[in-house]
Amino acid sequence: MGKGTHIKLFVMMLLEFFIWGAWLPLIFGYLPSLGFSEIQQSLILNAFPFAAILAMFFSNQFADRNFAAEKFLAFSHLVGGLAILGCAFTTSFPVFFALMLVHCVLYVPTISITNSIAFTNMKDATKEFGIVRMGGTIGWILAAWPFTFILVDWEKVKAANPQDAVAWLGAVLGNGLTGDAMQAGTRWTYIVAGIASLVLAVFSLTLPHTPPKPAAPGEGGSTWMQAFGLLSVPYIFVLWLVTFIDAFVHNCFFNWTGQFLGTPTAQGGVGIPGNWIMPIMSIGQIAEILTMFVLGWTLKNLGWRTTMVFGILGHAARFAVFAFLPEYPWLIVTVNVLHGVCYAFFFATVYIFVDEFLPKDMRSSAQGLFNFMILGVGALVANFACPQIKAMMTTEAGTDFKTLFLVPCGAAVLATVALAVFFHPPRQSAAAAAPAALPH
Repeated sequence: MGKGTHIKLFVMMLLEFFIWGAWLPLIFGYLPSLGFSEIQQSLILNAFPFAAILAMFFSNQFADRNFAAEKFLAFSHLVGGLAILGCAFTTSFPVFFALMLVHCVLYVPTISITNSIAFTNMKDATKEFGIVRMGGTIGWILAAWPFTFILVDWEKVKAANPQDAVAWLGAVLGNGLTGDAMQAGTRWTYIVAGIASLVLAVFSLTLPHTPPKPAAPGEGGSTWMQAFGLLSVPYIFVLWLVTFIDAFVHNCFFNWTGQFLGTPTAQGGVGIPGNWIMPIMSIGQIAEILTMFVLGWTLKNLGWRTTMVFGILGHAARFAVFAFLPEYPWLIVTVNVLHGVCYAFFFATVYIFVDEFLPKDMRSSAQGLFNFMILGVGALVANFACPQIKAMMTTEAGTDFKTLFLVPCGAAVLATVALAVFFHPPRQSAAAAAPAALPH
């Protein structure tokens, strides 16, 4: 692959995940500020997992077989970008919900489409894909940082009357929005996401041509039935159920952490200024990059089950710190590095496991089966349950964050026990698995 193509694919991945990373972390606190009920919040939050489920059964295959990938990418991000941009300018539930649904239905298939463009235009995916896909992680991280300069209380900055550039920067970084002003300022996350999507729509037209892939002779639209047939294998079924629990726990983090960080200490939160919430939550993605470098070694020396156990226990440890030690902001911030362990040691390991253990002609279906849980059902259940659970634990005095975070902490412990006791894949040397760690 030429250097120019490599750079284009890297930028494509960067923008693709910048969009998602821009609006997701703060939406959970923004929706209540618009006066939406818990059910309305759940419906909006579940637009994404609904789109992920739809993608498995229909949209991914439809797009892949009928459109040049780069043109589908351009169209999806044009229309989807306008939709997410519109979310910044409405407080009406029907309008907000419709716009979010349009954005998600068009955005989710592009996650697979960008992979397809990358793989089609690589000479050696085992060497090249890891670096290209890292652009996505970097994009998610970069999405957090503009808001340190957007979600700022400019009146306080002006009152501080900084006399030079250093003093001005210190005043900006130290005076983030809080309370109602922070919630109102969150509308900028949709503006930034929309602009990034429109940029990607234009940029997509410069990508290498990737023609549609018509169905092979005799191949129908029932690949999802083949995928679900894999659940007759006991160890696949156990891993699938554990993946559901871990996906639920993972989405509890996104549902509650932003609000927890921004809530004043007097009300049980951490009291982080609004412009620092997204950068703090992005610490996990930085750690993810570092953790991926040791994943191959971990699989070789600890094996599949132990590596996955550590991944799930990372969630339990992080939520335990949130629950019991909120009075130590430095520890709350630092413990987010466990996200890298949580993601790489479980979700990434699941993908590698499927690629290693299943026959080549079944791998795509199996990956879709687990994405059905990770991006679909697990997130769907979390997004319906989390607003309800939080409402049950909130009074006029504030939210009982300790009890709240013990829910996903306990679920993670349950998943760990289930995996340790019931997950028994066929015996295979960890050394054989290690080479697959980096490309995926």
